[in-house]
Amino acid sequence: MNISEGKDQETNLLRDMIDFMARALVDYPENVEVKELAGGMTSIIELKVAKTDVGKVIGRYGVTADAMRMLLSSAGTKIRKRAVLDIID
Repeated sequence: MNISEGKDQETNLLRDMIDFMARALVDYPENVEVKELAGGMTSIIELKVAKTDVGKVIGRYGVTADAMRMLLSSAGTKIRKRAVLDIID
């Protein structure tokens, strides 16, 4: 395994982490889609859920979304990569 393969696995872990959290929160886990737009030092993780589940992922006053973003940011810091969560409605 070379260094770039290791980095790909690490960013896959970030995507999988968001996927796992979102599926645990929603009523329709089969509709959860997580995509990654990878850049040099920044990855944008796009989360798309069923329209009826958007509120569950965002949470009251955005608290759930903020918590997911904080966990993603913390995990990204560990692998020295900036990660941003974008929730698509």
